[in-house]
Amino acid sequence: MQPTQSLSLKIVDKVAEREGVQPEELNPPIHDAINTDALDSLYDARDSEKNPSIIEFAYNGYTVTVDSRGDVDLENRVAALDPEKTVV
Repeated sequence: MQPTQSLSLKIVDKVAEREGVQPEELNPPIHDAINTDALDSLYDARDSEKNPSIIEFAYNGYTVTVDSRGDVDLENRVAALDPEKTVV
């Protein structure tokens, strides 16, 4: 059985895919935006009933939203701050 990927690595992979780069090429690293150990422990599979309803933070130009199931959504930060602005 393969261990599940940590939430922080899932976020890094999703941002890297959106940016068209390898995860290790992202700058700044995710731990500059959020405490990854704390984030991962909040969504520990052994304690899924205690997951927060939503966590939201800024990373690498995106607003990252994580729901209670650990699903990750990325929104361009400019669009999140001002819905009237169009991002190209």
